[in-house]
Amino acid sequence: MKITELFNTYDLVKKPLQIPYIIAEIGVNYEGSMDTAKRLIDEAKEGGADAVKFQTYKASTIASKNSPSYWDTTKEPTTSQFKLFQKHEKFWKKEMTELKEYADKADIEFMSTPFDMESAEFLNELMDVYKISSSDITNKPFIEYMCGFNKPILLSTGASYMHEVQEAVSWIENYGNPLALLNCVLNYPTPDENANLGMIVDLKNKFPNHLIGYSDHTLPKEMKVCEIATLLGSVIIEKHFTHDKTLQGNDHYHAMDKEDLKLFRRNLKSTFEILGSFDLTALEDEKISRKNARRSLVAMKDLKVGHTITRDDLTFKRPAFGISPKFIEDVIGKTVIKDITEDDVLQWNMLS
Repeated sequence: MKITELFNTYDLVKKPLQIPYIIAEIGVNYEGSMDTAKRLIDEAKEGGADAVKFQTYKASTIASKNSPSYWDTTKEPTTSQFKLFQKHEKFWKKEMTELKEYADKADIEFMSTPFDMESAEFLNELMDVYKISSSDITNKPFIEYMCGFNKPILLSTGASYMHEVQEAVSWIENYGNPLALLNCVLNYPTPDENANLGMIVDLKNKFPNHLIGYSDHTLPKEMKVCEIATLLGSVIIEKHFTHDKTLQGNDHYHAMDKEDLKLFRRNLKSTFEILGSFDLTALEDEKISRKNARRSLVAMKDLKVGHTITRDDLTFKRPAFGISPKFIEDVIGKTVIKDITEDDVLQWNMLS
């Protein structure tokens, strides 16, 4: 499924839960290597992702030279945002176009988060949706610029108060772009106790007309955090993706790899098999239980032809082969037209 199909077909009312659209956030985990970037696309496809997403930026337009870090410096020792972004700013329009073409051949959707107007402009030719980072949720001119491309918006809500989310949503709604809000905690890595997945429910309640998803920064482990996010109603799951979680630096240390992604897919398959239908109905496998475990009206004593049925003549016992106890008021006052023995299950052809 393409992300635009999700926006076009998802029924906010009739589908309380569904298998989510999964975005493997490669970001800049390709470390400046085209071969590694293509390998990550292949592994994301193998793992079961619906899309790969990169990040497109220049250090000079995203951060001032004295911007301090906000990540775990024991995992990524660079303490300057500017210096870190300089290290990873190698891919621009030519490289992103090549990755888009490669992703198309691999049959996986291509995305990249722009961090400036120039990249937003050329990425318009390469993708069907714009992702807005949590870090830009208060960047009104940039948000409005991307809305101008008339494409769906994915907006992460990390490190935001509700009034900030509401304000950003209002800017986007003014343009009429389809919108998905991705609950997110801007903490690298996010300890499980800080995941606060309950905020997904708040987003669903506050923004019932928009899709709700989850962008995850917890350690992958058994991928249960993403599974719980799905069960809370996230229809989009985004998580950083790498080919080697032991690599030092940037987003490798809290990313999933293809085996984590496969595990997540297996978990989802099993969970949704258990969830089954969201419409309450009796199952075919319950047919014998409906017959044998429910009750019928049963004679408390012998009843001869011509006897008028009273409440004292009746009890209710298993199985449900006869008249249901819900019809007891209709049976009382009927006349017996066929001799009934004590403990017989009553049938309508015994009465007039």
